[in-house]
Amino acid sequence: MALLGKDIGIDLGTVNVIVSEGGDVVLHEPCVVAIRVDEQKIVSIGQEAREMFGRSPESIEVMRPIQDGVIADYEVTERMLHYFLTKVCGPMRLFKPRVMLSVPYGATSVESRAVHEAAKEAGSREAYLIHEPLAAAIGSGLPVGTPAGNMVLDIGGGATESAIVALNGIVIAHSARVGGMTLDQAIVNYVRKKYGIVIGEMTAEEIKIRIGSAVGLDEALAVEIQGRDHISGLPRDAIVTSDDVFEAIEEPLESILAVAKAVLEKTPPELASDAIDRGIVLCGGGSYLRGMEQRVSESVGVPAYITDNPIGCVSIGASRALEMYEIMRPHLPRV
Repeated sequence: MALLGKDIGIDLGTVNVIVSEGGDVVLHEPCVVAIRVDEQKIVSIGQEAREMFGRSPESIEVMRPIQDGVIADYEVTERMLHYFLTKVCGPMRLFKPRVMLSVPYGATSVESRAVHEAAKEAGSREAYLIHEPLAAAIGSGLPVGTPAGNMVLDIGGGATESAIVALNGIVIAHSARVGGMTLDQAIVNYVRKKYGIVIGEMTAEEIKIRIGSAVGLDEALAVEIQGRDHISGLPRDAIVTSDDVFEAIEEPLESILAVAKAVLEKTPPELASDAIDRGIVLCGGGSYLRGMEQRVSESVGVPAYITDNPIGCVSIGASRALEMYEIMRPHLPRV
């Protein structure tokens, strides 16, 4: 810990905000804020706000201030960050924390600067940025300081990123704004088209978790869902199968796999050989999808395995990078 305050790493994601200190996750909350529309006053943040999705009156807007991994609403993001920093560090009058925040590799300089400024305004003493694939590699315990190539595929809620990491930096990377929420939306669209039922984002996510699969299953799974008939508007039930979900998510799933393929296509032969030998490390919430390791391995032609802490590895990597800031500094985004 720094003498003047804590050193913390933050994964500022579309779906979750995860904070780590000393290599351990100390906060994991949904990246959701509820606002009273007429006063622009924040009503709730995190899990409490998420539970209001689809249930709030017109006077309250429930929103995600981060979209596709970058800030969509600066002021709300700043206030949300201040709330989470205070929750982790306590009142920040004297001992303000140093923070390192992850940003997508594909973020523009303007988008990255917005994250940096929001962290400063939220109460940090110093704020630094690190690209998500590099943080994921460090947080997964990969030997990033060696000349050998390490490959990661980070499937987040709003974006998917893949990179080859060596000598403490990113050699080749590729990013696409497709992720777990894209899969959820594909399920929403499919259920409406096939069954004529309108379901919400949270129901679609539950379907994905319970019966979703990246590969065809020998024995189909099924779940009963409840939604609203899109013609009559009345409540209606239906049985959705794992085959339905597999068909629904196939197109966005291919877009996710294309990110890893794009990296390997651009990778120098020596580093590509390292990646084939060592395998692809999968992280992010999307890596939990049933059969994802098998699907990546078969599609890309390289063995794939899920890291020990797929959700927390980016924030853990950010906190560890801050601990060795002088070594990492040349490889961090400049703002």
